[in-house]
Amino acid sequence: MSVLAVKLLRGAVAVPKTTTIIPACSMYKNPYLNRFKERSKVSPDFYKKSTGLTGLFVNEHPHRALTVVYGRILRALEQIPANAAYRQYTEQIVKRRLALVQEENDIEKLEQKIGMGQIEEVIEQAEYELKCVRSLIESKAWEPLVEKAPEGQWRWPVV
Repeated sequence: MSVLAVKLLRGAVAVPKTTTIIPACSMYKNPYLNRFKERSKVSPDFYKKSTGLTGLFVNEHPHRALTVVYGRILRALEQIPANAAYRQYTEQIVKRRLALVQEENDIEKLEQKIGMGQIEEVIEQAEYELKCVRSLIESKAWEPLVEKAPEGQWRWPVV
């Protein structure tokens, strides 16, 4: 924010009544929102027009999106040792959901079978899981600690 703008807000500078302050961008000409306007458009024959969740757009091809993301998660999990608990449980969940995606063509029934909200939310969750897997691979969280943990560090509740 400029010095003049700060002074104006604090009332330190008198602004003539004829001066019009024009914002750099308004909510109607916001370049950030305009960038996503095309993504928010849904074909007229699709069964839903909106997710009802701000910033979460309808995905007309959720089967393809989930298949791609779940495939990426499974390939990334292969880089984690097979005996790591995170890999075992995440692989189990992802394979089960991938099987549901492949066997159920009806989006609404698929949402019910997965049971984690709208299909767009499931896609977003899968993308976050992929980021998590990649982060774990980078940090090598399954490896032993470099130095011994202090006594009582893993005890709960903390007394």
